[in-house]
Amino acid sequence: MATNQTAHDRRVRARALRMWRADGSPPGRKPDYLEQARTLQAIEDHPQAGLLPNPMTMHGKGVPPAQPVEEAELMQNLGEFPSQLTDQGDRPPAPVARRRAARSRADG
Repeated sequence: MATNQTAHDRRVRARALRMWRADGSPPGRKPDYLEQARTLQAIEDHPQAGLLPNPMTMHGKGVPPAQPVEEAELMQNLGEFPSQLTDQGDRPPAPVARRRAARSRADG
């Protein structure tokens, strides 16, 4: 079993090295290419895995929910985000007519 695993690792590393060299050997990017090679090798090793049903969409007898669960939290939080002129919990000042503003400055 260990030889099979090392053979798999060798194939992944060889693929990562080929992709890294094909892209011009960018410095510091070998881990990115290794991760991408692992993904591509897994797809190549198990081509039918993408045809399996997604367990996240199966609820009970296979009927998906009417709305996602996140929708309730989204609707609940819509009013909590500040706009450009307000901070959280504040309200924007109502527009004041120029005459009224001048009167309040003269009185004050």
